[in-house]
Amino acid sequence: MKQAVKKLVQKTGLRRQHIEAARMYGERHALATVAPFRRPRRQGRILCYHSVGQPEFGVNDVSPARFRRQLELALELGYRFVAPAEIARTGGREKDLAVSFDDALKSVLTKADPILRDLGIPYSIFIVSEWSEQKLDWQKSGVLGWDELAKMAADGVELGSHSATHRDFGEIDIERAKDEFELSRRTIETRLGFAPDSFAIPFGQSRNWNEEADKAAREIGYSTIYAQAEETRPPGTIPRTFVTHFDDDRLFKAVLRGAYDRWEEWTWTY
Repeated sequence: MKQAVKKLVQKTGLRRQHIEAARMYGERHALATVAPFRRPRRQGRILCYHSVGQPEFGVNDVSPARFRRQLELALELGYRFVAPAEIARTGGREKDLAVSFDDALKSVLTKADPILRDLGIPYSIFIVSEWSEQKLDWQKSGVLGWDELAKMAADGVELGSHSATHRDFGEIDIERAKDEFELSRRTIETRLGFAPDSFAIPFGQSRNWNEEADKAAREIGYSTIYAQAEETRPPGTIPRTFVTHFDDDRLFKAVLRGAYDRWEEWTWTY
């Protein structure tokens, strides 16, 4: 009986994932077609990726070939790649573009890093500290460990926090939120020798953050907080633009022109 229930739950979960992926696909294509061209930008844009060639991460995964094509397309269109921290600090210029990765997944090192280095593009990674402890089998195979992260930091990759366990800060109480901030910062300092001052909000959208969490994060030492969705992000955060599994040349050009600047997963208005 328990096994049957487990299988049913798994099947239901997979069905929901397929429905959500289909919905995202439809929304991305619809907005690329009907979303108005945005006002001319006066600042840079930070792209938010997750994995590059780890298909188990679903809509968050971009294939290595598509990832390279996106970067090369941006260069062809006249964009200049800079570090995310530069855009966070200065706002950047209209044609400035930056690359960031959430979750510190293995393929960032094995698949994305060679492409980025070949093209001379800097980038940053936001670490879920308890995932990088690699206590579970999927973390050992799918998430970067501390030795790998230390080498990447030595090679010039900017590292920040993505919380301790990837909780939704819009739903947890403030004490749990503080624990997440403190544990992540302390673990990264112990493992890598520095306490990060940048933080990327898990899930990254307006409903995943609140004033209490923001205040607590800054008091603990995170002076730069990255979100998603340019125009719907929480006040005081640095915007990033989510790149999805579905973003071919047409959709990626829409990304760059701002077609998704008011889009959040399952919520968009124009």
